Amino acid sequence: MKVTVAVKRFNPEKDDTPAFHEYEVDAAPTDRVLDVLMHIQRKIDPSLAFRKSCGHGVCGSDAMVINGRERLACKTLLKELTDKEGTKLIIEPLRTLPVQKDLMVDQTEFFQKYRRIKPFFINNEKAGPKERRQSPEQRKIIDAATSCILCSACYSACPVVQGENPLYLGPAAIVQASRFNNDSRDRGFELRLPELDDPDGIWPCNNYFNCTQVCPRNIKVTKIINLEKNKIKKFHGQGEGHANPE
Repeated sequence: MKVTVAVKRFNPEKDDTPAFHEYEVDAAPTDRVLDVLMHIQRKIDPSLAFRKSCGHGVCGSDAMVINGRERLACKTLLKELTDKEGTKLIIEPLRTLPVQKDLMVDQTEFFQKYRRIKPFFINNEKAGPKERRQSPEQRKIIDAATSCILCSACYSACPVVQGENPLYLGPAAIVQASRFNNDSRDRGFELRLPELDDPDGIWPCNNYFNCTQVCPRNIKVTKIINLEKNKIKKFHGQGEGHANPE
């Protein structure tokens, strides 16, 4: 079928404002949006810029706004968007992050916030002769959070980041904090607490659920954020201990 692909393009080195460029493409319903973009770049307009890597929904590098919603281009089939001849697809870069060129955004701010929550294992207790053991039940608690691929889709879709409070830590960083705070082997909750328990930390989240709706890994992001809020409230109420579940 013939599809019109409208790509929002912008090169800050030479353009004053973004503008949509349209391309006519013959595509099959089972083609991915990534396939369409690669065809445009290889056969029609080699100047088109976008990111891709694994092409299988693991690296998260090709996150973009497709028909008004954050998606991975490599996981989105045309038939999920349309089954009509002559339909127009509208493809834009992720929101809130500076555009480097066309569909490529600068994720520096996103990863700066991510690094602030200390997304690594913290435990200064003396290790035993074997590895620190973890039961299947304990592992299950952090399974969802470990699925995050840091694609920035949730960050782009978040109304708080978009305007209510651009300094907000953001959904992905909080999910990563949760991944370690809930790890039965980790002892870093109190070290991460200052970044989370901050006016620009976890509290600006207003439960819009946009992050959950666009997550390509089906992580219940809003639920995880609320669980972390409850953990912090409980911690302050008790005034002692770390917040890892046993």
